[in-house]
Amino acid sequence: MAKFKEATERLHKNVFVCKKCKTKQRTNMQKILKGKVTCKKCGSKAFRAIKKAK
Repeated sequence: MAKFKEATERLHKNVFVCKKCKTKQRTNMQKILKGKVTCKKCGSKAFRAIKKAK
């Protein structure tokens, strides 16, 4: 499978995962760092960046 820049950005750029319920959410890094984003499902503010596949 061919890898190209646009596809990897679409899948991994600005995507974060909730540490409690594992829900994906697309948002800006600055909002995550400031704590302005809450999880849609559980209401948590703990997020991590999505792991890229090898």
